[in-house]
Amino acid sequence: MRLPRSVRDAEVAGKTVLVRSDLNVPLENGRVADDTRIRASLPTLELLLDRDAAELRVCSHLGRPKTDEDRARFAMAPVAARLRELLPDERIKVLENTRFDPGETSNDARFARELAVGCDLYVNDAFGSAHRAHASTEAVAHLLPAYAGLLMLAELEHLGRLLGDVERPFVLVSGGAKVEDKLGVLRNLGGRADTVLIGGKMAEELRVDNPLDYAVELPVDVVGAAEFAADAEPRIYAYEELPDGWLGLDIGPETRTRFVERIEDARTIFWNGPMGVFEWSAFAEGTKAVAQAVAANQDAYSVVGGADSVRALNEGGLADLVSWVSTGGGASLELLEGRELPGVAAIPS
Repeated sequence: MRLPRSVRDAEVAGKTVLVRSDLNVPLENGRVADDTRIRASLPTLELLLDRDAAELRVCSHLGRPKTDEDRARFAMAPVAARLRELLPDERIKVLENTRFDPGETSNDARFARELAVGCDLYVNDAFGSAHRAHASTEAVAHLLPAYAGLLMLAELEHLGRLLGDVERPFVLVSGGAKVEDKLGVLRNLGGRADTVLIGGKMAEELRVDNPLDYAVELPVDVVGAAEFAADAEPRIYAYEELPDGWLGLDIGPETRTRFVERIEDARTIFWNGPMGVFEWSAFAEGTKAVAQAVAANQDAYSVVGGADSVRALNEGGLADLVSWVSTGGGASLELLEGRELPGVAAIPS
């Protein structure tokens, strides 16, 4: 895999640096509710400050504002305040939400030029947006000397490792609601794996129609409910015996045991997507079991991506036991599909 040139190689002393970070964090009551992405951006910012950059202009999108009311709700002030708490340095300036300008969705050249004005170089550290050819992620890289940030490089290196020669057995675990969202990864990366374990609603789709050219392991039992509700009574059924009209909301105990055994024997693991509706405690055991098994296998190189999978790790206090926890979301999936990411391609090697 081609790696873009590193921010470590940039001459930044006395210069103004435009940094595209991923500060798209949840807000509650006007404050940052989860600062994980802000903390992930710190190493690159610290490196630039330590190397005597004159000013860091940090830009990011936040939410998906479409109205004037949204614009006020997604102002960057709470994010900027939290960043300054974590890294108090007057050289850091947080720009307003890039999604306020149509350039963020249309790659408007005018907006890219506005971002570049007064800056000496550009650093893209927002891997999670690297699959979008937007003004702040791709176009501005053609106007300024461009470099990849430390988080961007780490994501490319860790995810890229899955696309090369891996230690086997290689186990891919996938879940979630729709096969179509992950079909590219299942075709490209799943074809390289020794075992592909499928949970969540995806398992139902693949049981009816498997568009893949290899077999996958599907649940043999499920935790079902008569209605889609957090307080619905959970009951365990063999998959074929789930009553008509009932919903399979988690993998069952026999499937959990089988999946955990496969994960325990693995030497390379990629997990993306929950095994059921894990937000509800009655249907969370399958996802918890996968998270615990991935974290417990310290002999394996393990990568976890996707907001729900990462949340399950964090809630279990397991994230530090995994080789790499990706912040990439859609960018991770597109990279593992074998697709070129515009935000990466725009940076020279």
